[in-house]
This record gives sequence, structure tokens and C-alpha cells, in this order.
Amino acid sequence: MTFARPAVFLDRDGTLNAAIVRDGRPFPPANTEEFILLPGVVDGCNRLRDAGFALVVVTNQPDVGRGTQSREAVDEIHQLMLRLLPIDGLEVCFDPGKGELSEFRKPRPGMLFRAAEKMGLDLSRSWIVGDRWRDVDCGVNAGVRTVFVDWGYNEELRSQPDFTVRDFSTAVQTILDQSNAVSTRQPLRNS
Repeated sequence: MTFARPAVFLDRDGTLNAAIVRDGRPFPPANTEEFILLPGVVDGCNRLRDAGFALVVVTNQPDVGRGTQSREAVDEIHQLMLRLLPIDGLEVCFDPGKGELSEFRKPRPGMLFRAAEKMGLDLSRSWIVGDRWRDVDCGVNAGVRTVFVDWGYNEELRSQPDFTVRDFSTAVQTILDQSNAVSTRQPLRNS
């Protein structure tokens, strides 16, 4: 008997890499020179992969849809990110956030559902880590557990996350601790 693999869905800006903060609000890097991984991200991603999680980046990049960021610049950032981190999947939504919103724009769960279908992931054992209310709401909407990295931005959460942490390393440890606690309580299954 085979079981679908659990995933950790990862927001990009402010979770994996430093966001550019202006007036208490986070913005994405404009180019690869501004793309700086946060402390503990490489080690944390490796620890999650070693624990059996698929790692999937799910990111809204509305500036492309708004015409204030080029698709080429975002693609270059993603190529760099994929060279630096052991990422299994990448889902990007370029919806500018105006008018009728895409089912893939966080807080809607479309990117998680699409990745789960493509990669055969078990959402019931999966997590999302992010630094914005949209990430938490997306996780709630998809039925995955949520870890909110609180950088003190000037915005309010709409849904209560399962866990709130101050950095990526603590998010990783929380996921590993909680996943081990769950797995030790489950009965052994015969295959």
C-alpha cells in the first residue's frame, strides 16, 4: 500500500527570502540582486525534505499582472531560488488582484490543489508557511495546517493560524515536532 506524500507549501517573499519592507508593508525583490535568502532557510528546507515532505513554493506575483514587474525578472528569481533550495514544485499566480480574482491567487487555494493533483500530495498531512494573512487564509481554505511567520507588518490576520513563529527555523521545527507527534500516535499499517 502506498501513501500520498505530505507537503510543506512555502510562500516566497518574506518566508524564504527577505521582503523589501516599505511603510510596514512587504514587497517582492525586483531582481536577483535583491533576492536574499533568510537565515536558516537552506538548512530548514533540507530538514523538511529529509523528513519526507515535498516542498512546493506557492507565490502571488501580482506586479507582473499590473505591469510593474517583468515576467523575465520573476523567472530569473525563480531559477536562482531553484538552484539554491531543494524545491520540488513551484506554483505562481500573476493575477493583479483587481476585478474577478483567479482561483489560484492566494487566499484562494487553487495553487495548493493544482500542486496536490500534479504531484500526488496528501493535503490532510500538509502545511503552509507564510508571512501574510493571504497565506494563512489559503491554508485554511485548502485544509492544511498553517504556520504564520510574524514579521510585524502593518496588516491584520483574518484567520487564526495553527502556529505563529518569529522565523523560518522555528517554523520548520514546529512542523517537524507536530508531525512526529502525530505520526507516533497513528497505528502501524500493514502494507
